[in-house]
Amino acid sequence: MAAFEFAIGDLIMGAVFIMLSGIFDVLDGAVARASGNITPFGGVLDSVCDRYADAVIFAGMIYGSINGSIYQAALLQAPLWLWCVLALIGSYMVSYTRARAEAAGSTSMNVGVAERSERLIILVLGALTGYILIAVAVIAVLAHVTLIQRILNAKQTL
Repeated sequence: MAAFEFAIGDLIMGAVFIMLSGIFDVLDGAVARASGNITPFGGVLDSVCDRYADAVIFAGMIYGSINGSIYQAALLQAPLWLWCVLALIGSYMVSYTRARAEAAGSTSMNVGVAERSERLIILVLGALTGYILIAVAVIAVLAHVTLIQRILNAKQTL
């Protein structure tokens, strides 16, 4: 729903649906813990669903940017859709780097200035204030900084 709202240019409702999805994302883990149903597969499924959610949200923003529903002047001569692509790539690489480093034996990969929750908070704040382009650019930069932090951490621990 957040992606649809962004696609039609309703930044406020897009932010509301991201916040709602965040509540449900927290609740599903809490329910699993409370019921004693935590499984390795559940963690994998949760991560995969998070990646899909991220992709769909940015796809909605890209569509809204390209069709003119979301108008934002370019930042550093790059339009919103390009910043969304950079943010999405960075977000995926943060997740991939953690998974790959942990598979190789690295521990404590919860490092970085912008894990998923921070990125979503920045996105919500940008949508609520109308500064979505700046928020997405910040996410793009911070995601890549987090990626570098995780690579350095993996090098140190491996």
